[in-house]
Amino acid sequence: MIVITAPTGQIGHQTLARLVDSDQPIRVIARDPARLSPQIRQRVEIVQGSHGHSDVVAEAFAGADSVLWLVPPNPQADNVEDYYLDFTRPAYDAITSQGVERVIGVSSLGRAYGKPAGLLSHAFAMDELLENTGVNYRSLAMPFFMENLLGQVEVIKSQGMFFLANSADRPLATVATRDIAAVAADLLLDGSWSGQGSVPVVGPDVLSPNGMAEVLSEVLERPVRFQQVSGEAHMATMLQYGMTDGYAQGLVDMAAAQNAGIYDAEQRTLQTAGPTSFRQWCQDVLKPALTA
Repeated sequence: MIVITAPTGQIGHQTLARLVDSDQPIRVIARDPARLSPQIRQRVEIVQGSHGHSDVVAEAFAGADSVLWLVPPNPQADNVEDYYLDFTRPAYDAITSQGVERVIGVSSLGRAYGKPAGLLSHAFAMDELLENTGVNYRSLAMPFFMENLLGQVEVIKSQGMFFLANSADRPLATVATRDIAAVAADLLLDGSWSGQGSVPVVGPDVLSPNGMAEVLSEVLERPVRFQQVSGEAHMATMLQYGMTDGYAQGLVDMAAAQNAGIYDAEQRTLQTAGPTSFRQWCQDVLKPALTA
């Protein structure tokens, strides 16, 4: 039995799509099963509720061989590390009590960075908590998601610009969520691995935000510029969107860690890159979103 948490999220739904035609039984945890397609609902077993609740994960993990674990973002969290750990503790208990064999967690590159890194540090704390169960564990270690730019579709369309707190000329490793889903699906279907470790999932090219703007301009056939914003301005914008001080500060500190090279050490040792380049992702995902 394979269990998928967050099956309607960016990574969860793409992982589920890759698994649904396999010969493995699949169970999902969904707050709102109606958000799943009719085809998916017919194919999988559904446990309704939040995977942050003890009774829900205990039911869902019963008889499970492998679990894909994702902590959903919560911009309303005041203390984000407490949120990550409190959300994951029910899973810790259920992994142990239900005898789950393998867990794949969605985390980040840079665990050896050793300095505060905002939201990334909280993902590393989640990794450590899950590893403490003794379960066979693979942490999917990712850099900056290409899909983060989808939140700026309207400003790209109207102003020909996008904004980040990342340094304009510093290379930033990126990854497409479909590549993450592909690796997650392969691990969920593979019953041979054991132990604990990290699996870097990184795209094949490393572009600075200015380099991304050049690719965007070529793909969209119109000028697109990048504008770096200060940490203070970035935080102010996030607060205007209704995020808590703690969550907004976590985003600012994450960008600062990216600017300081949190991904660099692992990226230099990467032997196999994911298949989706930034250009390909722009053609397949971002451009259709802009023209929709």
